[in-house]
Amino acid sequence: MNQINDAAHQLIRQIISGGQTGADRAALDFAIEHGYSHGGWAPRGREAEDGPIPLKYQLSELADGGYRQRNKRNVRDSDGTLIVNIGTLDGGTLATQVFAQKLKHPYFLAQLDIDTPESVAPHVIEWLRTHTVSILNVAGPRESKRPGVYKLTRMLLEAIYLDQ
Repeated sequence: MNQINDAAHQLIRQIISGGQTGADRAALDFAIEHGYSHGGWAPRGREAEDGPIPLKYQLSELADGGYRQRNKRNVRDSDGTLIVNIGTLDGGTLATQVFAQKLKHPYFLAQLDIDTPESVAPHVIEWLRTHTVSILNVAGPRESKRPGVYKLTRMLLEAIYLDQ
């Protein structure tokens, strides 16, 4: 492992998300590819828009509850939430921001239809360091609602990983 990878692993210890297509799945795929511990909460039945969330994603299933409960638990169980969005902030992505505000947990909103992943990455790194985020919750819209959010989330996480 080189010095860049060592720095990345020192800052973030675990990446969690809810496993939905789009931003959530991009974060989990990134974690697996780069050797991060990963996890998070999934709705009962491991429900996602493309069917049950594959078992390769090490998510805990809620005994009772759906998407909103999943979002709240992932915010609560993290040190900070990176919200990756394109378009209007609404639905579950907006609910995640509201949960973070109500629980007084740090969050960073990366609006990637306004900024590029490369331009946002240094600000995210500073936010991660300022709030000592070792368990990072990554949230955002599902792929069918905001096509391209998977790719943009991966690009942002790669830029953060390489810039640390």
